[in-house]
Formats: sequence, structure tokens, C-alpha cells
Amino acid sequence: MEKDGATVVISHQVIEGKHQEYEEWLNEIGPLCRSTVGHIDWHIIRPIPGLTYLYTIIIRFDTIDHLKRWMESPDRKRFIEKIRPLLVTDDNYHIKNGLDFLFTPEKDKVKPPVRWKQFLVTWSAIYPLTTIMPLILAPVLRFLKVPHIRFIDSFFISGVIVLLMVYLVMPHYTKWIRKWLYK
Repeated sequence: MEKDGATVVISHQVIEGKHQEYEEWLNEIGPLCRSTVGHIDWHIIRPIPGLTYLYTIIIRFDTIDHLKRWMESPDRKRFIEKIRPLLVTDDNYHIKNGLDFLFTPEKDKVKPPVRWKQFLVTWSAIYPLTTIMPLILAPVLRFLKVPHIRFIDSFFISGVIVLLMVYLVMPHYTKWIRKWLYK
């Protein structure tokens, strides 16, 4: 059994006015997913009102087999049927080994780069973000009267970093270094 880990990136566009019902659904399916064999973590990137419209759920499992077992499970299928009337488009997801989803364009059938290159690229992208984002976001959080509690700051800062990595940094960065990365 492969032990590189596996990630699924799920995108859901929720019908306007149905976000509360979708949030309740997330609160039901989340604990079930997290209790599944091999589950590592679960992150939700919520839409920013007036700016974005997609919910993105990133789920990691220890193996591709465990992830596929969850994605094809009767429990998940039942929950997807339950939420389908609240979605603008169908349940959309992409499964990748490890962090491959950051390195393989959706429409390309390119083999992901070797792991050491993925490590260097991810590190070189995350390091500046983890250095700069706290300096930018901490004052914003204080301005918004969010209490200065390390765990709350980390929650918001890490969420912004993941959002930037998945949607902005990695898509452009991997295009920019494409020749070296896929060599």
C-alpha cells in the first residue's frame, strides 16, 4: 500500500441564500470523514462574500486507497445526494497523491514532478508567505478587534496562506518554473 499520502480538493458552488444549510451539512459530514480510517486533516476555504463564490474542501488521507474508499463510500454518496439540491453545479473534485494537486494543472495529463522538486518549490513559496503574512494580517486582526490569541491569529493566517498557495501562488509559480520543474 502506497504511503505518500493523498489529497482531494473538492469545489462546491452553493446556491445563493443556501449557505447556512450548506454549513450545517459540513458540520454533519465533517466528523464522519474525520473518523474514517487514514484521515489526516480537513480544511475548508469558505467563499469571501462579494469576492469569491466557491467552497473548497481540502482533505488529506495517509494513502490513496483510504482516500478513494472514503470518496466512494456509501456514507459520502448519501451525504452528496442530500446536498445536491443546494449546489449550483455537481460535486466536483480532484484526487492527487501527496501535494501533487499543487503541481499538476487540472487539464494537463503531465506526470507530477519528482518529490524533491515539489519540496523545494513548496518551501520556497511558503517561507516568504509565513514570514510576511503575519506582519500584514496581525495588524488587520487587531484593527478588526479580534483578540490577540496566538491560536486565533494562527487560524486566520494559515487560512490566508493556504488560500494564496492554492489559488494564486502555486498556479503562477509552477507556470513560471515549468521547464525546470517538469524536466
